[in-house]
Amino acid sequence: MLHITLPDGSVRELPEGATGYELAAHISEGLARNALAIRLNGEIRDLHRPITEDARAEILTWNDPAGKQTYWHSSAHLLAEALEALYPGVKLAIGPAVENGFYYDVDLGEGRAISSDDFPAIEAKMLELAKHRSRYERREVSKADALAYFTEKQDPYKLELIDGLADGSITFYSQGDFTDLCRGPHIPDTGFIKAAKLTNVGGVFWRGDANNKQLTRIYGITFPKQKELTEYLERLEEAKRRDHRKLGKELKLFAFSERVGAGLPLWLPKGTALRERLEQFLRRAQIRAGYQPVVTPHIGSKELYVTSGHYEKYGADSFQPIRTPNPGEEFFLKPMNCPHHCEIYKTEPRSYRDLPVRLAEFGTVYRYEQSGELHGLTRVRGFTQDDAHIFCRPDQVKDEFKKVIDLVLYVLGALDFTDFTAQISLRDPDNKVKYIGSDENWALAEAAIQEAAAEKGLTTVTEYGEAAFYGPKLDFMVRDGLGRKWQLGTVQVDYNLPIRFGLEYTAADNSKATPVMIHRAPFGSLERFVAVLIEHCAGEFPLWLTPEQFIVLPISDKFVDYAHQVKAQLEAADLRGSVDARDERIGRKIRDAELAKTPYLLVVGEKEAEAGLVGVRRHGQGDLGALPVDEFIARVQVEAVA
Repeated sequence: MLHITLPDGSVRELPEGATGYELAAHISEGLARNALAIRLNGEIRDLHRPITEDARAEILTWNDPAGKQTYWHSSAHLLAEALEALYPGVKLAIGPAVENGFYYDVDLGEGRAISSDDFPAIEAKMLELAKHRSRYERREVSKADALAYFTEKQDPYKLELIDGLADGSITFYSQGDFTDLCRGPHIPDTGFIKAAKLTNVGGVFWRGDANNKQLTRIYGITFPKQKELTEYLERLEEAKRRDHRKLGKELKLFAFSERVGAGLPLWLPKGTALRERLEQFLRRAQIRAGYQPVVTPHIGSKELYVTSGHYEKYGADSFQPIRTPNPGEEFFLKPMNCPHHCEIYKTEPRSYRDLPVRLAEFGTVYRYEQSGELHGLTRVRGFTQDDAHIFCRPDQVKDEFKKVIDLVLYVLGALDFTDFTAQISLRDPDNKVKYIGSDENWALAEAAIQEAAAEKGLTTVTEYGEAAFYGPKLDFMVRDGLGRKWQLGTVQVDYNLPIRFGLEYTAADNSKATPVMIHRAPFGSLERFVAVLIEHCAGEFPLWLTPEQFIVLPISDKFVDYAHQVKAQLEAADLRGSVDARDERIGRKIRDAELAKTPYLLVVGEKEAEAGLVGVRRHGQGDLGALPVDEFIARVQVEAVA
């Protein structure tokens, strides 16, 4: 008999060779009906695979993220099956699950294309095939047989993938008459797929190489119930309404210019006011926490980035070097702030008593993102990081790390980002080539992060292979108002750059020691943070942050002077706003102010001017009645504190 330990610690006995489905049925009939896959000793597997040894097990359903990923991976196979039926001769590349749904890259052949007009027919075919309840069957195949199968199908993409696989590690999955090269796992059968929607189609190069053939990438999403698909589509419509590119234009926050260059945002006056208030908010918090502001150039010599290792790792993603009249002299647009801060640390001798040294900068950096990857403010070529680097003794690392966590939590809380998970990003233990530094230092850095996160009580997940090349990190994965996940704040422990730059301090025993470096950026980048914030709050910023807190609306020209008097009183109380003195009806003025999402609309006419009042309207709430100006100021000042 096998002994299977469940997540609650209980142990179930099953005969050797029992399947995950049988384990689910042993627990409850309801669980068996909803089971999609099994996590066995950390590995996600098909429910129908035999269990051959004692193990820790968890049955995965639609309610588990890993269950959804398995479901959507299986849906990608269903999409491929539908495409083969509708487009004979189509060649298949890859079809993974993504965070919300799946995609499949295909080669339709010369003269054929798919547009959104074709989606309904493909969706209908997927659901028709799903009703057959075809079981996802796994089988191991030799490399020779795998090559023979896809040679017969004349599929060059699968053949290229198989060529890179080791014999004995290759598996096929079949459902109905469809077979694909796949490691799995998959859900039990296609009958679990009840609702399907294709969401996008576009062109991509095979394996991301512009020298390769362009394929068609089709995105889709599926659900176990039609109701869930309907709700998802409603969220998509809301996402379009909140799109930061749309709202950024409507609210006059930022713009892009082809003449300036793709991926280089222009901050308009209102956007600049928003950005500066974010900077001021964090600057105040940093000063209280003992940070020292610094400023570094927008360029640096090639040698600086060779020393740091950034040239080797990211040289291909940098802008082309700036060559001076001096032979061999090259500069790069700054891709990172940390090498500059290392040089600032070296400007004077340091003692163990001087540490930690905390250097902070809102530093603009530049990276040459591919044009197809640029997207509003979330993916740009020039962006400003709220960067800081803490140089500390090894015995100070954990406490400093915990203080940074406190700062990140303060920032997220002030902006109503309350739903987040802390991701501990470690190096890939099976592929250490892409990292620098010794195993010993990596072990120390990873332990410091794990212990600090545990002591702060953070909800964490651990991801291997997601570390920076110089050290592990803690990334804050934030869910916005629509439930979408974004990586915002980051904290990283680095034993390596201080060594590469020869940083040192005088220890208590008068010997020379190397400091540890902590990289941190609570916002991540101002551009990306503003984009996420716009979509999180649908452009309705907290009152302390919004560029324009009020607008005074005179009902006619006769009351423009009084409107300006009110504005002057409010500005004297450190409130921000304007007067709409246009020769327009008051209804039009109110409508325009509402569309601009101005928090407070102050209507003034004869009654208000005579009594020193303002008629108060709150955006999204309507008329709040008339108030004396002083009383309105007192009420708003309380709300306008960060």
